[in-house]
Amino acid sequence: MKAIKKFGKTFGKSFGLAALLSVTAFVSAEAHVTFLDRESTQESTILATLQVPHGCDGKATTEVRVKLPEGFVFAKPQPKAGWELEVIKGDYQKTYDNHGDKVKTGAIEVRWKDGNLSDDFYDTFVIQGKVSGVEAGSSLAFPVTQMCGDTVAAWDQVAKEGGDAHGMKSPAPLLKVVAGEDHGHDHDDMADMDMSGMAGAGDTVKAGDLEISGGFAKAMLPGQPVGGGFFTVKNNSQADDRLVSVSSPAAGEVQIHEMVTKDNVMRMRQLKDGIAIAAGETVKLEPGNLHLMFQKVKTPFKQGDTVPVTLTFEKAGKVDLVLQVLSVQGK
Repeated sequence: MKAIKKFGKTFGKSFGLAALLSVTAFVSAEAHVTFLDRESTQESTILATLQVPHGCDGKATTEVRVKLPEGFVFAKPQPKAGWELEVIKGDYQKTYDNHGDKVKTGAIEVRWKDGNLSDDFYDTFVIQGKVSGVEAGSSLAFPVTQMCGDTVAAWDQVAKEGGDAHGMKSPAPLLKVVAGEDHGHDHDDMADMDMSGMAGAGDTVKAGDLEISGGFAKAMLPGQPVGGGFFTVKNNSQADDRLVSVSSPAAGEVQIHEMVTKDNVMRMRQLKDGIAIAAGETVKLEPGNLHLMFQKVKTPFKQGDTVPVTLTFEKAGKVDLVLQVLSVQGK
């Protein structure tokens, strides 16, 4: 019996040490910023999900900047609650086809700013985009700058062609491109949607002297937790009103956002005070401008579905609205 107990203690210590070494090795291996999914097929639209596993020398992460490589185009980042979002636009080296349109410019860098991600926690930062014109077997590097107040960590080292990135201290996140079939369609998000025929997308409802019409949402990619919603409000009264909040059983939270582009920099911010609806005026929530942002969506919106929302106005009160889910191209 003593022999068995001694063996049990020895085994327990050995197992505990082995487990500790295993965990340490895993943490060490994943200590840098990486992609959750590290492969993408050619000519496909993906959710490129960056994993930030820690802060900078114990300090909280306050900003994450990602430079987008040539071949990752039509990029649209996912907003994060509590962070300001900036998108830097510039010229592509090549021209790309986007549903028949020739596109030469687009997002070349994404910045999530003024956040606070403790060193004790892990989080992800998501960019939707299309991998286009890239040879199978090659890799796309996404240099990342992680800022923690006045401390900066640059994940930007890229191995030469055929070189090994494993020995690098600060490797840039890599996305390996593999051969795939062109399915004949892409997904793009709310900023470039075709708005033709939108006015009749949803029924018109009234809240006092307010008329709300043209309500719609856009189909989402599988696994995408954030969606956009849009509608038009016409104020027929002689008094100002304000949209103060929105809720929906389809999402954990619905925020009111504004998107503004100035000097090739797009900034998205939450409007915590809501949207003013001036007397006699019409306000449109539309792609690239004012819009609803559905956070923590329980089931990604699919074309043909509907999304119920409750709008709360300062004077007109609450009104229920149903958004029609259109295709990913907004048709």
